[in-house]
Amino acid sequence: MILTCLAALAVGAVILWLLFVILKFSVKLLWKLLFNSVVGVLILLVVNLVGGIFGLAIPITFLTALVVGVLGIPGIILLLLFL
Repeated sequence: MILTCLAALAVGAVILWLLFVILKFSVKLLWKLLFNSVVGVLILLVVNLVGGIFGLAIPITFLTALVVGVLGIPGIILLLLFL
């Protein structure tokens, strides 16, 4: 009986640890994507302000902000080529 309880406790601890590791990674990834998106929006605002002089504009959506946030300058060039 005690051995069964200890085994159940060990399995529960392992499952809890795995859940914690998975959630910690997910939250960390989520915060990184969110931060990169905010940086991407700021870069897109600057590009739209400067590009407005030349008639260039990139719509600001979550996807375009994420592309610019993750890829940086190459992301802006990519969006200018395809939008």
